[in-house]
Amino acid sequence: MVNIGIVGIGFMGYTHFTAAEHLNGGKVSAICTRSQKKLDGDWTGIQGNFGPPAGQIDTSNLKKYTDFHEMLADPDIDLIDICLPPEMHEEVAVAAAKAGKAVFVEKPIAVELDAAERMVAAANEANVPLMVGQVLPFFPQFRWAADAVRSGRYGKLKAAHFRRVICPPDWSDDMSDFRNLGGWGIDLHIHDNHFLSLLCGVPQAVFSRGMLVDGFVNHVHSQYIYETPDLAVSCVSGGIAAQGLQFAHGFELYLENATVLYHAGTIGGEWVIDRPLSLVQQDGSVTEPELTGGTEWYSAFTAELQAAVDGLQSKTTPRALSGELALDALKLCYAEAESIASNKVVSLV
Repeated sequence: MVNIGIVGIGFMGYTHFTAAEHLNGGKVSAICTRSQKKLDGDWTGIQGNFGPPAGQIDTSNLKKYTDFHEMLADPDIDLIDICLPPEMHEEVAVAAAKAGKAVFVEKPIAVELDAAERMVAAANEANVPLMVGQVLPFFPQFRWAADAVRSGRYGKLKAAHFRRVICPPDWSDDMSDFRNLGGWGIDLHIHDNHFLSLLCGVPQAVFSRGMLVDGFVNHVHSQYIYETPDLAVSCVSGGIAAQGLQFAHGFELYLENATVLYHAGTIGGEWVIDRPLSLVQQDGSVTEPELTGGTEWYSAFTAELQAAVDGLQSKTTPRALSGELALDALKLCYAEAESIASNKVVSLV
């Protein structure tokens, strides 16, 4: 049994706690928060942008800490699950690695590139896994698409386009929060950079056009440049949509023998599936592939944590959770900002 200790009980801590209740071979054994109220199980007031609000939680069987260093000293905890704000990831992740603990950290790995590099270096030096919760590959539509590309059953991938946009949240005028998040070019768009790197490999270079605010990407159109000249990959992402378009994401994948489409989002306050996951084949047929996995609000997070638990037990880190891949995705975000500012192609090699 992999014993998990969650550091940080906000919305993502609550999400991970709920998701972990459905794990095989793993469980949450400890929590760490400075809030005595939360340690006692009163999680009312925790609410995110999906899923139900939290309520009263039975914490009677959990170990409880107010200082994460005390959790790191607990020999029974195998995996430290960091659900803190991004600017706090480095301190806890590095300390956990030095304590010999496996580390799982919510996305982004960090906002500052130097911090992310130090986290990866600390894990490598301590010879412990550093896993990053870029959850997108564990959503059914994205998981199916990734498997279709990896398997080669529809031929080689020739082109891909990704989309992830939001309208400005009410609190986005607070630029200190905007900077803490790394702008939408990191907080939002890192999902795309991670997934396309998982699907197609890390690009050699990128050319981007868009909008910067205080040096942070607010909106971006990117063309990713690969060694293979006939692979065309692009993405649009940002936070400038009108208020009625709260969120939208999707992809178009063009393979040799099929095209795969998916587009959905929250428009006018309602979840709208513009195009369910669709497989379009050369004979003209259009089908909706059967998707596996749960449909609960936390199901993708359960799948993500299950991959982490399975990886620890098999002593192999899944590529989708790799700290190095998460670092590469963050490097892409910074390269895009540099490309927008300079109006030039920016190399990543």
